[in-house]
Amino acid sequence: MTRPNPLSLMGILPSEARAHEIPAGRPLEGYPRIRPRRNRTDGWIREMVAEHHLSTADLIWPVFALDGDNVREEIKSMPGIERLSIDLLTEKIKEAADLGILAVALFPVTPLSLKTDDGREAWNPDNLMCRTIEALKAAVPHIGIITDVALDPYTSHGHDGLLEDGHIVNDATVEVLKKQALVQAEAGADVIAPSDMMDGRIGAIRDYLDHAGYTDVKIMSYAAKYASAFYGPFRDAVGSSGALKGDKKTYQMNPANSDEALREVALDIAEGADMVMVKPGMPYLDVIRRVKDEFRMPTFAYNVSGEYAMLKFAAQAGCLDYDKALMEMLLAFKRAGADGILSYAAVEAARKLA
Repeated sequence: MTRPNPLSLMGILPSEARAHEIPAGRPLEGYPRIRPRRNRTDGWIREMVAEHHLSTADLIWPVFALDGDNVREEIKSMPGIERLSIDLLTEKIKEAADLGILAVALFPVTPLSLKTDDGREAWNPDNLMCRTIEALKAAVPHIGIITDVALDPYTSHGHDGLLEDGHIVNDATVEVLKKQALVQAEAGADVIAPSDMMDGRIGAIRDYLDHAGYTDVKIMSYAAKYASAFYGPFRDAVGSSGALKGDKKTYQMNPANSDEALREVALDIAEGADMVMVKPGMPYLDVIRRVKDEFRMPTFAYNVSGEYAMLKFAAQAGCLDYDKALMEMLLAFKRAGADGILSYAAVEAARKLA
């Protein structure tokens, strides 16, 4: 069996081999002249030749808003993360901005008394989400506010859309999502982020916002959102886990599919999405890479609650170094092609980067 020329494996053509005084087609003998380890000998050279870098500008911090004053609630399934009333949340976001974080993603914790089958609190202009947006814009005007558009925090059944006879109805849901998006834009949201996975909602929301004069409000589409087992702690955080009836497999994507993700992304771009997201993150790095390569659009990854919790609990058990594992995980998103990362560990990572 003929051994391949090592230089051909490195992309050096046979004609170029003569410059190295190595006959084409013959293997190198003895120790190789080319040693990849030379560029790993010291920290400065490793940093200089690094192909990807992580910065605070890559990080978006998801936060949970709670009604009341001076109220904080621990989320047991997400160590270190709390639900915070608007006053406390505002102070935390000021700290995040001082660390260089450019945007936060807001999720409301709706009281049970306001949850209904139709989720009508979602488009109440005085709801918790809108009041939080207004407070944050007043206190930290330079930080980007990304808001979730979906009905699951507001419905008594825990689904992202309207439920009729046991089925999520698509078009009727889109009609109320438009109203939800508009009240958020009126409150001062910079980016509307529909996470519901209803067909056609990006185009409908885009038209609705434009007709209302909000042409500069951006849309970050949860374009490839999978029916994943990694969302459990998030549902605990917003109080939808106990309410959820059935599952979300009829509207969230099958984890077996990646070609379908490209179709979903293509549709959302055609409908007017300014940026797209893949959710979850770590189990779907291949999808992030395919989306970025195919569309060259601003592409975001959601480092979801289950991924965050796994690192935290593994570190508590002494299984790994949390800080090192966190930074490695976030860098993996950048390597896969993500332009930005939504992560509950954004503030911890920003401190490390600082």
